[in-house]
Amino acid sequence: MIPGPNDVKQGSPTMTKAAFQEKVTDFSLVMGGPIFQFFRKTRLAGDQLELLRRRVLTIVSIAWLPMLFLDLVASQPGIPGRLTFLHDVEVQARFLVALPVLIVAELIVHSRLRPVVQRFVERRIVRGEDLPRFEAAIESAVRLRNSIPVELALLILVYTLGLWLWSSRFGIESPTWYANPGSRWNLTPAGWWYVLVSIPILQFVLLRWYLRFFIWYRFLWRVSKLNLHLVPIHPDRGAGLAFLGKSAYAFGPILFAQGAMLAGLVASRVLYRGESLLSFKLQMGGFVVFFVLAILGPLLMFTPRMAAAKRKGLADYAQVAQGYVDRFEEKWVLNTPPSEEVLGSADIQSLADLNNSYDIVRGMRAVPFALDDIFRLAAATAAPLAPLLLTIFSPEQLIIRLVKIIF
Repeated sequence: MIPGPNDVKQGSPTMTKAAFQEKVTDFSLVMGGPIFQFFRKTRLAGDQLELLRRRVLTIVSIAWLPMLFLDLVASQPGIPGRLTFLHDVEVQARFLVALPVLIVAELIVHSRLRPVVQRFVERRIVRGEDLPRFEAAIESAVRLRNSIPVELALLILVYTLGLWLWSSRFGIESPTWYANPGSRWNLTPAGWWYVLVSIPILQFVLLRWYLRFFIWYRFLWRVSKLNLHLVPIHPDRGAGLAFLGKSAYAFGPILFAQGAMLAGLVASRVLYRGESLLSFKLQMGGFVVFFVLAILGPLLMFTPRMAAAKRKGLADYAQVAQGYVDRFEEKWVLNTPPSEEVLGSADIQSLADLNNSYDIVRGMRAVPFALDDIFRLAAATAAPLAPLLLTIFSPEQLIIRLVKIIF
């Protein structure tokens, strides 16, 4: 339930219940910014599936189709050992898997994170006196999301640092569909589109997601500094904040897209350079760990508040328990013989309930996520890497090994 005007001790006298409720319910991490407004005017943005489909088809077509067309028109099939466009696994993974997933993820993140903001208020985790600061955190996040200079800076970064990073990669040792041996900039027509259009599009989409991560965790950091109403006996074992760990699933598609790009890179090394898949095991393991930590690690900002709530809960419930067991002992142990039968009495049931309550407080986590949250995000990141196992195992061997692991 959204608090009423009397519950909101606002710093601004113009804030009404309706205005506050609108800010909370309309918050979106992705539905805003100059690029989004441009897409909206061209009917390529919105939260409807049809508009999302148009956006995916348009962006992927701009990034991928011209490369295919230019490679077919200006191809040099007589060159031995030349890597063709359609056989470049890394490029196909980037633009036919990762890029569409990153775009579709906008709708998923929008629908999954918006209720999270509402829960802070509806469950009264944010106290009434802190609602103005909560509102200020929302406004700050929206301003940063809608910032024109920030998105221009991302675009400049793509065409400066992004191009420099691409040119500084390993040299071209054999002819490919986008470049010939020699200088890194000895590009084909398809290669020029690849370097100046396709790669910047993907890099910009990725950088904008990293910006959104920053905005989201900056918002949560500001919320974590409030005097939150945390209940250590909450059955979610997270003082009422376990929904934050579950909300991280919204970022699963972004992790999947990152894994797809790594899988494409590793596959190209294994298939066309003869490298062993096992030689990448440390990199792939570190990759999964890094991105899971990048998503869940920032939630540790709530740990000090949660740990304090647990300590206070243990002390409070221990005090309550002490008073009750003193009365229980006096009635049923010291009073010999007792005035009534202990078995089946309400006192025994109350003692058991008190013990269960204390166990819940004692078992409360100091982090707003659980092991299953870690495993699910790790699985989303590693899923695109699984087909690479077919480079060292036959399908039959792989199925047998999976069955042995499961059973």
